[in-house]
Amino acid sequence: MVNITWLKYLIIVTSYPNRGRRNLLTIIKITFECHTIILFFRSFSISQKTGYEMKYRLFGRSGLRVSELCLGAMGFGTEWGQGADKEESRKIFDAFAESGGNFIDTANRYTEGTSEKFLGEFLQGQRDKFVIASKYSLMTATGDLNDAGNSRKNMIRSLEGSLKRLNTDYLDIFYVHVWDSTTPIDEILRGMDDLVSMGKVNYIAFSDTPAWIISNAIGISEVRGMISPAGIQAEYSLIKRDAERDLIPMCKHFDLAVTCWAPLGGGVLTGKYLNGYKEGMRIKPESIRLNERNRNIALGVSELAYKTGISSSHIAIKWLIQQQGVIIPIVGVRTLDQLKDNLEALNHTLDDESMNYLNELTKIELGFPHDFLAGDIVKNLAFGGMYESLINHRLK
Repeated sequence: MVNITWLKYLIIVTSYPNRGRRNLLTIIKITFECHTIILFFRSFSISQKTGYEMKYRLFGRSGLRVSELCLGAMGFGTEWGQGADKEESRKIFDAFAESGGNFIDTANRYTEGTSEKFLGEFLQGQRDKFVIASKYSLMTATGDLNDAGNSRKNMIRSLEGSLKRLNTDYLDIFYVHVWDSTTPIDEILRGMDDLVSMGKVNYIAFSDTPAWIISNAIGISEVRGMISPAGIQAEYSLIKRDAERDLIPMCKHFDLAVTCWAPLGGGVLTGKYLNGYKEGMRIKPESIRLNERNRNIALGVSELAYKTGISSSHIAIKWLIQQQGVIIPIVGVRTLDQLKDNLEALNHTLDDESMNYLNELTKIELGFPHDFLAGDIVKNLAFGGMYESLINHRLK
């Protein structure tokens, strides 16, 4: 842009007589320097206005650039008894965009379709600035087996409905929402590949699906020259690290992005449930999310928050962002204040001591074969008693 601007000035200069060029060049130089200063302060004022330092990640093995936080739009709409009305949803959307966020997650089922409808209105005139991800698999009406599941029929039907509600002609990312344990994987891949060829979908991904299914999908797609998954979505947080058994290692191996739902464990990791249940709280006392282990983790996070001066929710979000690989928390909020609080996490960094403390506080048993293979007996037998002598760059 700077070069083009100077080119325009040069054309103007060369059109003047020799005697006037020196004065004109001086004027142009001052004008250009002022223009540069204005641009600098405009950029500075935007940074000061939002107060958040948003960075960006590649969406797994693709070239798609997405913000390091994803806005979850499941709460756009009040059809499920809670969530944000249209006015509040608009404020949330605008604030996320102003912070530099460009990645938004929804689904055909969310708030009975209202989530997508709201987004469709908010995106008008600026659709291409955002990365919109939606999903299919869940029913939109009862009493019809083919209104749900992973079949090609439901895939096409669901996508057409989502595009209509979103008022767009394409999705950036299209997820299989849940694995139905029924549809052949090659049927799904062929359907997705056709949608990409038609220009209705740019990238595909899998949500809430076993690692072996996704690995199989990648192998088939590569052999047959079809579109290959670029990422996954799974529950992942300090109180829910099950994905580390197979899903996360698979994603590191295949360079897949991981978008994490419930990064705050449904609110448990904020510490608000440590003082007991109060009327109106979303998680009931009998929920597994409030078991003794998770309460102890929430307490440990609160103690670290007191020590570091970083709030519990910011610690939980930042722990995910600082993991190896491409880990992108999905922040689902019902109010503008909740979003602003989540965005504040971007301004913090957890030091190695804090990360190690959290890893130890929340560690899980990986189970067989992981724990077995990590044992000293196997290490000794598989490496001729020289395990410590091998510098293994493949260990992650």
